Amino acid sequence: MSSPVRLVSVAIALICVLLALNFGLRSSMGFFMAPISQEFGYGREVFAFALALQNLCWGLFQPLAGAFSDRFGTLKTLFIGAALYALGLYVTADATSITGLNLGAGVLMGMGIAATGFGVVLPAMARMVAPEKRSFALGLGSAAGSAGQLFVIPVAQGFISAYGWSNALMLLAGCALMMVFLSGPFRHEKTAKGGHANVAENTQTMSEALKEAGAYSHYWLLVIGFFVCGFQLAFITVHMPAFLSDEGFSPDLAVVSLSLIGLFNIFGCLLSGSWAGIYSKKKLLTIIYVLRAVSIALFMIYPMTTWSVYLFSIVTGLLWLATVPPTSGLVAQMFGLRYMGMLYGIVFLGHQLGSFSGVWLGGYLYDHTGSYDVVWWTACIIAFITALIHIVIDERPVARLRLQMG
Repeated sequence: MSSPVRLVSVAIALICVLLALNFGLRSSMGFFMAPISQEFGYGREVFAFALALQNLCWGLFQPLAGAFSDRFGTLKTLFIGAALYALGLYVTADATSITGLNLGAGVLMGMGIAATGFGVVLPAMARMVAPEKRSFALGLGSAAGSAGQLFVIPVAQGFISAYGWSNALMLLAGCALMMVFLSGPFRHEKTAKGGHANVAENTQTMSEALKEAGAYSHYWLLVIGFFVCGFQLAFITVHMPAFLSDEGFSPDLAVVSLSLIGLFNIFGCLLSGSWAGIYSKKKLLTIIYVLRAVSIALFMIYPMTTWSVYLFSIVTGLLWLATVPPTSGLVAQMFGLRYMGMLYGIVFLGHQLGSFSGVWLGGYLYDHTGSYDVVWWTACIIAFITALIHIVIDERPVARLRLQMG
């Protein structure tokens, strides 16, 4: 292995650990719902709203974080994001009111996640590698997030059991600061101005890129589709522990369930990343959303047992972040790499609007109906609709790039 290739491999490994922390820390927040709600006498809607606000702020700040990264570099963006992430966890740990929860777990954590997560890091990873390796790199980064869910969630649950929810959040805040030390690979990153971007991308301005994407209907179909992905993922991440508890299962099963999702998501992301580099990305997304809808329907129809939870978690894990490599790859394929951070950030805003809806509606409808059934079936139906949407997406590069390619 040559020296440059070895350096890139080490850089990708460090970036994967960073993404594992980003994803794992936020995925553990569902386990704080019960202890925080019980201590302060809140209904589930209160903490659910704080996490819904987190997803909304994550989405709202993602295009800004992507644009900031495109303009000033990934390193500065990650430094700011890690500080905000840790501050959000600290404020949540010290919160004694609903306002404190919304500020810490909602606004600050949402901003921190946006500046240290997929929307900033994946475009930078895409610029590190050659075009033929891009889809696999995106899949590898997505898989790293899953590994974080697999390893961080049990640690967070152990912290809660050993030290209480407040001290556990303090410890997680320290973990968030570790992302600063993992951002070294971006110290001398190759931006789209000098990496694998072409001349047509380099001469385009940010406002021109926004105008081009805004006028392209297929781009907005991609945004709509990612809304559904966010709705499903956030609802399951936050409400699965409480849902399984309501069904009479022990808290340990929820840990195993989310860990299985994280474990099999690694394989799902790697497969999706590999296939997205070979097959049609929109067709791959269509298949993923159909399978999600079928798995949810079967999970709700058949009697719920420990083994059915295991099976659903495995299937869900394989499909969990499998949407990220083809979706982010479509953004790069349609518009190029120059403003991928910003344009993918807007797509991700759609994802997070869906996340807000899934998390908040889960808590709201549970408090008003005593059941999560309506949300489960909603997630099933809109997955089928999303599959149909992706069939009509034109995944070719926009006219500007097609003309440049001759």
